[in-house]
Amino acid sequence: MKRTRATSTNTIKGPGFKFAGVACGIKKSKKKDLALIFCERPATAAALFTTNRVKAAPVLVGMRRMRRGIAQAVVVNSGNANACTGARGLRDAEATCRQVGARLGIDPGLVIPCSTGIIGVPMPMEKVRSGIERAAASLSADSFSHAAEAILTTDRFIKVASATCSLKGKKVVLAGMVKGAGMIAPNMATMLAYILTNAAVEHRSLRSILRRSAEESFNRVTVDGDVSTNDTVLFLANGLAGNSPVRRASREERVLVRAAQELMKELAIKLVEDGEGATKVVEVFVEGARTVAEAKKVAFSVGNSKLVKTAFFGSDPNFGRIMAAIGYAGVPIRPERIDIAFDNVTVVKSGVGMASREKKAARVLRHPSLRLKIDLHQGRRSAAVWTSDLSYEYVRINSAYRT
Repeated sequence: MKRTRATSTNTIKGPGFKFAGVACGIKKSKKKDLALIFCERPATAAALFTTNRVKAAPVLVGMRRMRRGIAQAVVVNSGNANACTGARGLRDAEATCRQVGARLGIDPGLVIPCSTGIIGVPMPMEKVRSGIERAAASLSADSFSHAAEAILTTDRFIKVASATCSLKGKKVVLAGMVKGAGMIAPNMATMLAYILTNAAVEHRSLRSILRRSAEESFNRVTVDGDVSTNDTVLFLANGLAGNSPVRRASREERVLVRAAQELMKELAIKLVEDGEGATKVVEVFVEGARTVAEAKKVAFSVGNSKLVKTAFFGSDPNFGRIMAAIGYAGVPIRPERIDIAFDNVTVVKSGVGMASREKKAARVLRHPSLRLKIDLHQGRRSAAVWTSDLSYEYVRINSAYRT
């Protein structure tokens, strides 16, 4: 498999898709706030949605539409989540899809709606309708970055990536964009993500590829432990590469899984990098566990600890907080076996702190990216989670988000 990483957002083009991103006044900032993604023919589609029991109207509508396993357009607005808006919110989401369908000349049932932003405020439908008209008129294969910009809320930068692979001699391209900065938690971050490929993929296979890739990427990041009402990951495969459709459990599926996992992992780490107020990205790598599930549980316990995250912000190698978070993870452990290291600087050996290494570890913690390695010495399984530090800026952003 050959993989390529885009050097700039302008080099990424969705394979066989068109895009638009416009400002229609949903955001007070007047920045871009409505995006369209369109394929000239229906694409095989798979999706993952928020695990939160409180689901926004576009999520409920999208879940119903995804039962068909095909989609042709995605309409995304930012600045308003259309969540906790009752029956009106559902009507607005459906009306948005009807307008997109009419404007593009496609079945509105093939339009997937997504929203992100403030919860509990009715959608400004007049602005949405105006935005759809403008976006439909400006669709272009070269506007990938404009769409990626229009889906942002508190994000500091757009997050995109691309990859390529070969399926039986046919070049396949994957492109992805993601939105998210706060409310990032395991089992879907507070995010909207769109993964696009020109590969032909059977529906059962695409669903499997998405689930397996998300498990190794979007389900391994945490910023603040909160789960959004609007999380959506959508994977569209239009078949324009001309390959024989990828089948479930085939060699071609394995190749496509590797490409999708790398692409989605790159996007997931960018989510953490752009965490609200974040100054550091930390990989929490747990090894020596009896099972992968136990390794993940320990990694998330440490990665979600507010005390650990504030220590990261202060470049404080406070191994006591890490040991405590391991201890309350709900996993049987032998404390006297545990080793902890920041990059290659060991600060805990066999459960005992090494105070003499703290200054050296503190220098590692000043880096914007680092690895915290925890060895439980209880088995052969491992898992990694990516987390951020917790800064003053996170509190500032979230203390006045609605106002």
